[in-house]
Amino acid sequence: MKRDSIYYQIFKRFPGLLFELVDYDPSQAQNYRFESVEVKETAFRIDGVFLPSEGATPKIIFFAEVQFQKDEALYHRFFTESMMYLNRNQSQYDDWYCVVIFPSRSLEPSDKKTHRIFLNSDQVQQIYLDEFGDPNQQPIGINLMQLTLASDEAMADQAKQLIARVQQEETGTLAKNEIIEVITTIAVYKFSQLSREEVEAMLGLSLQQTRIYQEAKAEGREEGREEGREEREAEILRAAVPLLLKTGMSVEQIAQQLNVDVESVQRAAQQDT
Repeated sequence: MKRDSIYYQIFKRFPGLLFELVDYDPSQAQNYRFESVEVKETAFRIDGVFLPSEGATPKIIFFAEVQFQKDEALYHRFFTESMMYLNRNQSQYDDWYCVVIFPSRSLEPSDKKTHRIFLNSDQVQQIYLDEFGDPNQQPIGINLMQLTLASDEAMADQAKQLIARVQQEETGTLAKNEIIEVITTIAVYKFSQLSREEVEAMLGLSLQQTRIYQEAKAEGREEGREEGREEREAEILRAAVPLLLKTGMSVEQIAQQLNVDVESVQRAAQQDT
């Protein structure tokens, strides 16, 4: 399971989650951009850095590391790279924090003495996702991160429960469609032998809830806004059908999902060729 890329997506879409993890005001996320940065002089690349925006006060840099496998050299590398970046970019900050996220304590490096000056500091915080307790009792953002820990047997049920929470509860600054898209992405990585459509069926999602359908429908609406009802429907089909065909859906399946006849779908497909 490609957790590095999943967490990059999560933090990129929902930067407030890091601040929620470290009990820092999540509204501050609007003043940050999440980036992968390179320290050119040493060819170091740090995959998770929350950089304050221009004019932000205070200017605090957050370094985030997600570690899902045992690596005894983790702290040495992480702190070295972070300090090197701070040294090379002194004008960008007036304070900094390091956050290391583990699925459990068992994956934390055993040597905590060498880097005790950092590990005993209030500027470094370790997060253990399995110690948050019952996922249903956690904020939706934390619940989303815990989903990456689910076993194959528990994944579908946990994902369905989380989707139900997203649909029923207020998600604040987290967009519901974005959360559902990330849940689907996590499940697709987990069940890589299944198609995206099979994963969506397993999770109980309808096509209308997915991003590809919403974007296709929105594009069709925009193009057909000044036309009559019949023309608008044709425009929606012309925009949606090619995208949906690329997902592997058949003409008959698309017709059923869009509630139109097969001939209309075929015409839209032919117009795209």
